[in-house]
Amino acid sequence: MSTQGYEEELRSEQDYVAGLYRRLDGERRRAKERYIAALKRNDEAPGERDVEVRALTRETRRLSVADSGLCFGRLDTVEGDHSYIGRIGLFDEDDEYKPVLLDWRAPASSAFYTATAATPEGMRRRRQFHTRGRQVTSFTDEVFGRPGSGEENDALLAAVNAPRGEGMRDIVATIQAEQDRIIRLDHPGVLVIEGGPGTGKTVVALHRVAYLLYTQRERMERHGVLVLGPNPSFLNHIGRVLPSLGESDVVFTTPGSLLPGLHARAEDEPEVARFKGSLRMLDVLRAAVADRQELPAEPVLIELRDTTVRIDAATAEWARDEARQSGRPHNEARAVFVEIVTYVLTERAMSRIGRGWLTRDDKEEWEDLRSTLVNELLADPAFVKAIDHLWPILTPESLLTTLYSSPARLKAAGADPALLREQGEPWTVSDVPLLDELIDLLGKAPDRAKQQENAAEREAEAEYAAGVLDIMRLDREEMDEDIGLSAEHLLYDTDLAERFVEHDTRDLAERAAADRDWTYRHVVVDEAQELSEMDWRALMRRCPSRSFTVVGDLAQRRSAAGALDWGTMLDPYVPGRWAYRSLTVNYRTPAEIMAVAAAVLAEFAPGAEPPESVRACGVRPWSRKVSDDELPAAVEEFVRAEAGREGTSVVIGPPDVPGAVAASETKGLEYDAVLLVDPDRILEDGPRGAAELYVALTRATQRLGVLHRGALPPVLNGLEELV
Repeated sequence: MSTQGYEEELRSEQDYVAGLYRRLDGERRRAKERYIAALKRNDEAPGERDVEVRALTRETRRLSVADSGLCFGRLDTVEGDHSYIGRIGLFDEDDEYKPVLLDWRAPASSAFYTATAATPEGMRRRRQFHTRGRQVTSFTDEVFGRPGSGEENDALLAAVNAPRGEGMRDIVATIQAEQDRIIRLDHPGVLVIEGGPGTGKTVVALHRVAYLLYTQRERMERHGVLVLGPNPSFLNHIGRVLPSLGESDVVFTTPGSLLPGLHARAEDEPEVARFKGSLRMLDVLRAAVADRQELPAEPVLIELRDTTVRIDAATAEWARDEARQSGRPHNEARAVFVEIVTYVLTERAMSRIGRGWLTRDDKEEWEDLRSTLVNELLADPAFVKAIDHLWPILTPESLLTTLYSSPARLKAAGADPALLREQGEPWTVSDVPLLDELIDLLGKAPDRAKQQENAAEREAEAEYAAGVLDIMRLDREEMDEDIGLSAEHLLYDTDLAERFVEHDTRDLAERAAADRDWTYRHVVVDEAQELSEMDWRALMRRCPSRSFTVVGDLAQRRSAAGALDWGTMLDPYVPGRWAYRSLTVNYRTPAEIMAVAAAVLAEFAPGAEPPESVRACGVRPWSRKVSDDELPAAVEEFVRAEAGREGTSVVIGPPDVPGAVAASETKGLEYDAVLLVDPDRILEDGPRGAAELYVALTRATQRLGVLHRGALPPVLNGLEELV
C-alpha cells in the first residue's frame, strides 16, 4: 500500500471509529437518563425499582470502560465483508440492530484471535488499530495466505516490548490463538491452566472470567466471582483488568484474607505449614473439639432451694453421647447436652421434693414443678459454670489458641508437637483454612446478650411506630398518598417499624467480601501450586458448583504444603472431571534472560520444560561482585539509572538490602528491569529457595542485573560478569 493510500485508509478508519464514539456517548447519555428516572420513580414496589436501578448501573459501567481502545481491530472476509472488533458491542438501532462493533467475546469475533495464514477461517485480512485516546494513530495489516511475511506478530511484539506500567494490562487486542482457545473453552467445571513464567496464564484466566460473564451472564451475575491471588501486591497489579473489560462483580483476595476481617501475612516454618495444610488436620480439629466436651472428675453439686442435685460422670456422659449423635455442630449441640442434664437433675429433684404428695398422675402440678426447677437450674450460677466447663461455647480463635498453647491438648488431638506456640502470636496464612473449618465444626455461638438487645430494639421500634400512627391519625387516602400505607397496615405496628429499617445498599462485591458464607458462581485461583489441601477444601466450600479457573506452575512451587500434582488436590472434589491445558510460549521474558532462568529450572526441576521466549531484547543479563561497603552505592546506581527510563523496576533481595523486596512478593508481577541481590542467600532455603530464585529471574521484561557479595552460584555462571 502506498503512503498516500495508507493515509487515506487511516482517515477512513478514524472516521468510522469517531462514529462509534458518538454512538457510545449517545448510549451513555440515554442510560444515565434512564437511571435518574428510575431513581425518581415511586409508582412501583421499591424492590422492582431497585432491580431496574442495578441493571442500569451495570449498563452504565459497561459503557464507561470503553473510552480507551473502544475499537482495536477489523476483520475482512474473503467475500469482501468486514467487521470491527472492540471492548463492547454496539448496534445500529435504525437498521434492525445491525452490529456496528462486535464484542471481543462474541463468537463472531473469535477469528480475530485464531485465524492464521495456515488456517485463515474464511478471512482475508486482520487489521490491528493502534490508538491514543479516541484517535487512531496507525494500523497494521496481516494478510492471510502470506505466511512468513513478517507482519504476523507486529502487534504482539509491539505490546510485549512496550514499557510496563503500574498494573497488568489486558491483552484483549493481542490475544493469541493458543490463549483464545483456553479463554473460550466450553468446560463447566474445573479448568487447570499451567504455564511457565511470562506465558500469560493469569491474564488468560481473567479474560476467561470476562468471557464466561458475557456468555453466562444470567447464571453468574447474582453470585459474582472470587479471584484468589498470592499477595496484595499481585492483586493490585491485576485489579484493573476485569474492570477494564466491564466486569465489576468480582472479589479479589489472598489466602490469608479469605475470612472476612482477617488479614494473615505471617508464614509457618515448612514442616509446620506442611502439617497444617494436610487433610490430617481434619482429624486433629475434630479431636480438639471433642476434647473440650468433658466429663466431671468429681460430681458437681448444685444447691437448689428445696434440695441438692449433682452432675456426675454418668449423667454428663449420657448427655454428651446424645449431643454428639445429634449431628449438630458443637455450639448448637450444646442445647442437647443442657437438655439431657437438665432432665436428669429435675427428675431427681422432683422425686425427692414430691415424695409422698406428688405423682406423675398429677400432670398440672408435676409440670409446674418441673418448669420451676428448670428455671431455677438455668439461673443457678453453679449450674451455668458447670455447663460452661463441660460443654463450653467455643469460637474458632479460642479453640485454636488453646490447642496451640497446650502440649497436653495437642497430644490429645493427635497433633504434631511442632504446632506448639505461645499465646498471642499472630495468625499465619496456614491457620486461615483451619479457622474456616472450625466455623463449620463449631457452628454459631448463642449470643444471649445480642438476642436480648435485638428483642429490645424490635420492641422499641414497634412502640415508636405505634406512637407515630397515633399522632398522625391519617385517613386511608392521606396514608396511601403520603407514605404508601393502606389501612390494613394498621393491624401490626411492627409493619411500620420495618419501613424504617435501613436496607443493604452495598454492591455485590462488597456484600460477598464481607460474608463468609457467600457462595460464588466461579472462582479463579492464581499461583495455585502454592495452595494446600486445606486451602482447597476452604475454596470448594465457597463454590458448590465447582466452577473454577486454576492457573499455576508446579515448577514454581515454594510452599511445603503446595501441590506436587494437580490430581492430588482436585480429585477429592471433581474426580476425573477437571480439564488441563498448558501454555508454552513466553511473551514476557526475553530469550537472553530465560536462558539463565532455564539453567536454574533444570537444576531443581530437571523434568520441567521452560517456556519458549517469543523474542530477544538484545541486552545480556549481567552480574557483579561487590563488597558490603560497595553494595548500597551499587543499588543506588541501579535505582538512579532506571529512574531516567520509562517503565518499572525493582530490587529483589534479602531484608537487609535497602529498598529490596522478597522474591515471594514479586510472584505474578513483571518489571522492565530487575536487580537481584545475593542469589546465594536465596538458594540457602533449599528447594523453596531454588523456586524463589527462578521466580526472581523471570520477572524482568528487558534488563536483569545481579549483585553478589559471596560466591556466585554455579547455576548462574551464564551471566556476563562485570568488573
